[in-house]
Amino acid sequence: MDIQVNPEIADSVVAAGIRTNVHDRGQGFPVVLIHGSGPGVSAWANWRTVIPGLASSRRVIAPDMLGFGFTDRPADATYTMDAWLKQLTGLLDALGLAQVDLVGNSFGGALSLAFSIKYPERVRRLVLMGAAGVEFALTPALDAVWGYEPSFENMRRVMDHFAYDRNLVTDELAKLRYEASIMPGFQESFSAMFPAPRQRWITSLASREGDIRALQHETLLVHGRDDKVIPLSNSLTLAQWIDRSQLHVFGRCGHWTQIEHAQRFVQLVGDFLAEADAQPVGR
Repeated sequence: MDIQVNPEIADSVVAAGIRTNVHDRGQGFPVVLIHGSGPGVSAWANWRTVIPGLASSRRVIAPDMLGFGFTDRPADATYTMDAWLKQLTGLLDALGLAQVDLVGNSFGGALSLAFSIKYPERVRRLVLMGAAGVEFALTPALDAVWGYEPSFENMRRVMDHFAYDRNLVTDELAKLRYEASIMPGFQESFSAMFPAPRQRWITSLASREGDIRALQHETLLVHGRDDKVIPLSNSLTLAQWIDRSQLHVFGRCGHWTQIEHAQRFVQLVGDFLAEADAQPVGR
C-alpha cells in the first residue's frame, strides 16, 4: 500500500501528546465520529461512506484513536478507556472545540458514552451506533474480531460477521483490510488491546448503569437488527436507561449500519443533529 496516496491518511493533530491522524471536513457545528475496533480499522475505513453526506451541513471530525489507523503508537502506550478519553479530550482542546456532537460506532460508542458521562458540558447531542458500553455476554463474532490473526482468509471470515448482505464483503475489500492490518505496528497494537479471555474487555468498556441513567443528553441509538457482533439488546438497554433517547433499528442489517444503509444513516443522523442547530449552545 502506497501511503503517499492513501486516503486513510489526513491531517496530523497532537492530542494529549499523541500525534493523531484526523479527517476534518466541512463547516458548521462540529460532529466527531469515533470508529469501531475491528482489525485494520481506521476512521476513513469506518466512516468513508457517510463523511461526505454529513460534511455537507456540518464540520465532520474523524480521528484514528490510539492503537488504530495512522495515529502514532508510542512504545509506552496503554490501551485503556482513560487513555482514549485523554486523547479525545486533547483533540478537542487542540482544535479549540468547547462542545461537539458525538457519533460512536461499537467500541467508539462505548468511548462516546464514557466521554459524555465524564464531560457532559462538552457534548451537545449523542449518537450511539451498534454500541458497546454496557455489560453483555461476549458474542462468538466479537471474539473472532478481537482474536484476529493476520491472513487474507481470516480477514475474509472476520468481515463476514459484519454485514447482513455478504455481497458487501468482497475479496477486494477483504484484501484492502488485510493489507491495512499488516502495516508496521498495526497488528502489534491490536493484539495487545483485547487478548483472551475477552469478556473482561467488555467490562472495561462498560459505563456504570447509574451514570448512564444520569445522562441528560438527547441521544439517538442506532442498531442493526441482525448484528452478530454487538447484540441489539445493548441498544434496547440503553434506550431504557437514557431518558432522552430514541432508538432506530434497521432490519436486514448487521454491524455496519453506516455502510449497509449509508444514505438512510446520513439522513437519520443529519436530521437528529439538525434539530439542535437552531438552539442555543448547551441544553
